Amino acid sequence: MLLTVVRLLWQTSMTAHQLAPLPTTKHFTMVSPGSNPLAPIRFKHADCEASCVSPPTNKTPAPIQITAEQILREARERQEAEIRPPKQKITDPTELADYRLRKRKEFEDLIRRVRWNKSVWVKYAKWEESQKDFNRARSVWERALDVDYRDHTMWLKYADVEMKNKFINHARNVWDRAVTLLPRVDQLWYKYIHMEEMLGNVAGARQIFERWMSWEPDQQAWLSYIKFELRYNEIERARAIFEKFVQCIPKVGAWIRFAKFEMKNGEISRARNCYERAVDKLADDEEAETLFVAFAEFEEKCKETERARCIYKFALDHIPKGRAEDLYRKFVAFEKQYGDKEGIEDAIVGKRRFQYEEEVRKNPLNYDSWFDYIRLEESVGNKSRIREVYERAIANVPPADEKRYWQRYIYLWINYALYEELDAQDIPRTRDVYSECLKLIPHKKFSFAKVWLLAAQFEIRQLNLSGARSILGNAIGIAPKDKIFKKYIEIELQLGNIDRCRKLYEKYLEWSPENCYAWSKYAELERSLSETERARALFELAIAQPALDMPELLWKAYIDFEIAEGEFERTRQLYERLLDRTKHLKVWISYAKFEASAIEEAEQQEELPEDVLLEQKKLCIQRARRVFENAINYYRTSAPELKEERAMLLEEWLNMESSFGELGDIELVRVKLPKKLKKRRQIEIEDGAAGYEEYIDYLFPEESQASNLKILEQAYRWKKQKVASVDDEEDDD
Repeated sequence: MLLTVVRLLWQTSMTAHQLAPLPTTKHFTMVSPGSNPLAPIRFKHADCEASCVSPPTNKTPAPIQITAEQILREARERQEAEIRPPKQKITDPTELADYRLRKRKEFEDLIRRVRWNKSVWVKYAKWEESQKDFNRARSVWERALDVDYRDHTMWLKYADVEMKNKFINHARNVWDRAVTLLPRVDQLWYKYIHMEEMLGNVAGARQIFERWMSWEPDQQAWLSYIKFELRYNEIERARAIFEKFVQCIPKVGAWIRFAKFEMKNGEISRARNCYERAVDKLADDEEAETLFVAFAEFEEKCKETERARCIYKFALDHIPKGRAEDLYRKFVAFEKQYGDKEGIEDAIVGKRRFQYEEEVRKNPLNYDSWFDYIRLEESVGNKSRIREVYERAIANVPPADEKRYWQRYIYLWINYALYEELDAQDIPRTRDVYSECLKLIPHKKFSFAKVWLLAAQFEIRQLNLSGARSILGNAIGIAPKDKIFKKYIEIELQLGNIDRCRKLYEKYLEWSPENCYAWSKYAELERSLSETERARALFELAIAQPALDMPELLWKAYIDFEIAEGEFERTRQLYERLLDRTKHLKVWISYAKFEASAIEEAEQQEELPEDVLLEQKKLCIQRARRVFENAINYYRTSAPELKEERAMLLEEWLNMESSFGELGDIELVRVKLPKKLKKRRQIEIEDGAAGYEEYIDYLFPEESQASNLKILEQAYRWKKQKVASVDDEEDDD
């Protein structure tokens, strides 16, 4: 194709000296080096035109202008057809044997290279199958299963090959091994059973199902077994399987299926017995309402309306109100069809209402009872009664000004406001509810940021932005909280009011100068606005604060900011300032990694010559080593008790030297690595010693030398004492 393009370009250059540029077409300038058509063509990129430049003497525009797209399209059309190897025909057994030998050698070589590639094994086995050499194909499948017998797809393909070629016993053998090794793969069981059933071996399929059920599989497996028995009209066997099924998986759905099975076979008493047993065992289950509904519908089908009514009443009395909505709806539909809706509704709601009235009369500060009472009235839908209950509930103000007493009570106001806004859709009344709630809360002692934010969000939904700002401004002035500041700033930032965001951040920091989150977010805002100096000034003010809640996050944010700006010298100074404040292990490691990361920055500068790039890499490595050496000196001289930190630091240094490749010096660190010693020490408690515990101690090279010197000094002292005692004995003699 390249030769075609060259020919076409040469023909174009022969017809026109220069192709004038089109104003809207992106192009490459193609400069011909001379009159030689086989000389290489140089391509130079231009902004938005395509031209083929001939010798620079003729600069007049060509009468015919073409684009690079047109050239490529014509080259594609003139492209020659692909050359394919000829087909080979095998004419005698010798050629066939050679062909098979060659193919097998190719497959075996490929398997030795990529032994774990399953597709290679499959292709090999299928090729042997295509050659009708089934023994070799089985050998390949068995070798593939030796590699990874957990792959059930290999078993499936192996068995499919045996079944396709009508080797039934071989297929049974494969399936039997597969389900023995992988009993939790349902597809293997299904395929095995399907094969036996297709062969008419019903007893064998039943035996396989029994083996499968002994593993207690999921619900679908049991249902498949039941459908299998029903296909052969084995009702009693299916019933026995259902009994095992509900014992293995005691869930509502299983019991309902069992009862429907009995109902389908006309066994009304058995179906009722199933429902009764299920109610005895699962009356307190999370899905009990589904069971009661199914039981009632069963009795309804049997024309036992009184039984169905009793079941609904029993369910409404025993199931929690939060989960009984569907049950109540079914009960209402049932009464509409078979009874007096108003009467039954008044009976149930009146009874509930009486119970709640008794509870709130005994303890008006039990807010959970008020919540339940309100839910009951909301389910009826009478607005006047709902508002009456809400007003009575919020009138029970907690007796003490402590937040723990108000935490449950305040949700009465919140639910009241949400009801007025969403259900009643009374906007003025909703605004009044929020206003009265904010007036009632003793903000001088405690406040609820949730109420302020809900009130502001309500005003925003009503497109009253000034009202929302007024509420949030009052919240900041009366009861400032982190959540309020964050939400207010988020709202103003979404609206694009940067000056307001800055003022809010300033008030936020005046109220909580130790909040590192506020400092970081403020600086992040300034950086997003390309105000680099303002962001840097904010970080400087932040780290100068006498007290900070999370200074490590603030310093990290500052360092990341300088790195992102490419200010490596400033970053280096920041690390030095941070080390003046703390000598934590993570600070040393982070500093060293920063110095080492400068290598990547140097590699990205492609225009640098190799010798300069090598010098920069060596300089970065020296700086990283200097950091590690300073850290080691600090732990050796100023903090010798921090042996574990020193050992971790040396491990990090060793890993970093390994990552440097040829420029790294692993021996420089390896001679400084300590020896790990397992020691025992006594455990001290208040009553005295309580045994011993093992711990890991580190012995550094300089400590071992010092211990050797101490041993030599003691030996010398002992020798000197011995000589002195001998001289004294001679003097006595």
